[in-house]
Amino acid sequence: MPQPILYAAVTNHGFGHATRTASIVAEVQRLDPEILVMLATTAPRWLLESYITSDFIHRPRALDVGVLQGDSLTMDKAATLDKLKHIRSQARSIVASEATFLWQNRVGLVLADIPPLAAPIAHAADLPCWMVSNFGWDYIYRAWGGEFVEMADWVAECFGQCDRLYRLPFHESMSAFPETIDVGLTGGSPCFPLDEVRSRFGLNRSIEQTALLTFGGLGLDAIPYHNLASFPDWQFITFDRSAPDLPNLVKITDARYRPVDFMPLCDRVVSKPGFSTFAEACRQKTGIVTITRSDFAEATLLIDGIRTHARHRIVEPAEFFRATGVS
Repeated sequence: MPQPILYAAVTNHGFGHATRTASIVAEVQRLDPEILVMLATTAPRWLLESYITSDFIHRPRALDVGVLQGDSLTMDKAATLDKLKHIRSQARSIVASEATFLWQNRVGLVLADIPPLAAPIAHAADLPCWMVSNFGWDYIYRAWGGEFVEMADWVAECFGQCDRLYRLPFHESMSAFPETIDVGLTGGSPCFPLDEVRSRFGLNRSIEQTALLTFGGLGLDAIPYHNLASFPDWQFITFDRSAPDLPNLVKITDARYRPVDFMPLCDRVVSKPGFSTFAEACRQKTGIVTITRSDFAEATLLIDGIRTHARHRIVEPAEFFRATGVS
C-alpha cells in the first residue's frame, strides 16, 4: 500500500496561520506516523519545527498574499492590491505547476489555511481540498471596498471549489464555502516542564505579576519598552531579539521555545489581535490584553470572542503606547 501523503498549504501572511497549521500537522502525525506531510509555506523552517517534531518536507511556495504589512498593525493596502492582481493574472500557471507537483508526488489530500488557489490546485490534480480557518480573505478584502471587491469575488469563487471547511471559533459566516464543519480551538501545548523553564530563564514564581509580550512574527515597529519601568514589581517576557536590556524584561532567543511554552507561567498575554495567540492563551486559561486593530475585519471577530471566552482587557493603540496596559 502506498504511503499516504498530505499536502498542507499555508497562506503567505505572518506566522499565525503557519503555527496553527503546524499544530494540526503535529497531531495528524501523532495519530498516524506513516503519513508524510508536505508543507507549502514561506514561513521559516525553524518556526515549523518548533511545533512539528517528526519529519516533513518544507516546500517554500507563496500561493497567495494575505495582507502586506510593515508590522503587526500597519497594513499596505496599495501593495496588497498590486500583489493580488499579479497572483490573479498568474493563477492559471500557478495552478498548473502546483497541480503537476501534487500528481508527480502522489499526494492524497490537500489541506489549506487558507490560500484561495489551494482548491483549484487540488481539483486540477483530481484531489479533494479541505480548508481550515476562522475567516476567508474575501471577508477581509470586501470590507475595504473599491477594487478589492472584485478581488473578493474572485477569492470567494476559489473558496467555492473547496470540498470541506473546518471552521474554527471566533469566525465569520464563511458563506462562500459549500460545506462547513465547526471545530474547536487549535494550537500547541507547552513542551517543557514549567519548573525547568522557570529555572533556565530566571523567572520568579509570581504568576500574578508576570506578563508575556508577543506580537506575532512581524512584531511592532515601536514597542514601548520604556513604559515597563512604571511596573518594577512586574516581570515581562518577550521574544523580541531587539528589545533593550531591562531589569524586569526577560528576552527569549532560543528558537526551541514558543510563546505557548511560557503562557502557564504568566497571568496575562499582551498581544495584537491574532487567532493563534488568542487560541493558545484560551487553551492555557491565560488572560489576554489586546490592542484594538482598525480596518481589519478579523480583529472584531477575535475581540468579540475573547470578550465571551477569556479573561481580557482591551486597549486602544494610543493607550498601549502610553503604558503597557498590564495593570
